[in-house]
Amino acid sequence: MVDDFERMWADLAPVGRSAASGGYFRQPFLSAERELSAWFAEQAAARGLTLQSDAYGNQVAWWDPPAGSAGSSTDEVAPDGASKGPHRRSGAGRSGAGRSGALLTGSHLDSVLDGGAYDGPLGVVSALAAIDLMRERGVVPTRRVGVSVFVEEEGSRFGLACLGSRLAAGATTWESARELADRDGVRLGDVMAGDAVSGGSSSLLEGVTTFVELHVEQGRALVDRNAAIGVASEIWPHGRYRFDFTGTANHAGTTAMQDRRDPMLTYAMTALAANKQARTASAGGADLHRATFGRVDVAPNGTNAVPSRVTGWLDARCATDASLAELVAAIERQGHQRAERDGTALTVTAESVSGPVGFDGDLARAVAADHAGGDWPIVPTQAGHDAGILSTAGIPTAMLFVRNPTGVSHSPDESASMPDCLVGVSALADTLSRLAGGAG
Repeated sequence: MVDDFERMWADLAPVGRSAASGGYFRQPFLSAERELSAWFAEQAAARGLTLQSDAYGNQVAWWDPPAGSAGSSTDEVAPDGASKGPHRRSGAGRSGAGRSGALLTGSHLDSVLDGGAYDGPLGVVSALAAIDLMRERGVVPTRRVGVSVFVEEEGSRFGLACLGSRLAAGATTWESARELADRDGVRLGDVMAGDAVSGGSSSLLEGVTTFVELHVEQGRALVDRNAAIGVASEIWPHGRYRFDFTGTANHAGTTAMQDRRDPMLTYAMTALAANKQARTASAGGADLHRATFGRVDVAPNGTNAVPSRVTGWLDARCATDASLAELVAAIERQGHQRAERDGTALTVTAESVSGPVGFDGDLARAVAADHAGGDWPIVPTQAGHDAGILSTAGIPTAMLFVRNPTGVSHSPDESASMPDCLVGVSALADTLSRLAGGAG
């Protein structure tokens, strides 16, 4: 298992990596991410797993139980994900967590712009290594076990986080998703053009009744608890909001300061207001608010010109729906007040908003319990994940976190130690073995 994990990790290390920053650029449907998708198919074939994909680019490599066992099926799965036999069950996740239906694990292979190595790929590599370890232990599952790769989890190209799992779960329609465009104006509908997606649905999750995602921790909760592994209790509600500030373009040298209608000033003061609102709301040690302007676009974007338009994207996260709504409303209100003083205008558009996700409590406690050294800690996360989409779709879901020594994520400095990663593989194998109902 150790050799398998380290070999796979070494295979992925150079793909999409920037020589300048050391960070990763693995945006969906571009060369680096497609290379990883092909790599995953090769890994599935090497293990004798049945590869299933849907029209959106999501993939699952299935480990089928032996013929004659409770969860086995001799029916084939078509490459496009369509069923050729009765093993497909309608209504993903309706039966609850247990030992019936298919068990799914995995994560994603795409990255944020200039991202870290672990966010996503750690869950995929660990899942493949966990199957190797289960086989070494002699585990024979009584239900199908799948390793999934969902596309565009980060939303780094088409702007909607967890896009692949949303489409697979029916949480987002193809009619709306096809109009999403990247920064170069390329539409998702053009990337996925053709009859393959004309039906607007996916059968990838049919029959899945449990999902377990392993992920590098994106924070310091496990460091503070001196634990290599943790289990997620919930995901905070979060959203992405586009702030369009408009003014009047003019000459940077000849336009008097008092004659300007400069949207950059309005944007700058709004960004400062967002920081102050989140810090003020989190005062007293509660630390329950986050507000970040992490992306900005300026027109005409000239050094010697007052801009005519500034667009900034706000990422906001809070512990509750109500506090998220209050935070964004306060930031928007201060933005409008500043725009009135600057002679500019502001329009705010909610591009993506996700409500709170509470993971299956019984499943989380079962996954966390009775390990050497005591129970694993159960902690909340402020980051969105495919697990949140599947949980909201009615599939009982659990998440395992692997300790991040610095807490840094979405950065080239993101890290996890090899010993902790291997503990994560063992923990995932233990969890899947319990849930798969196999003997070893």
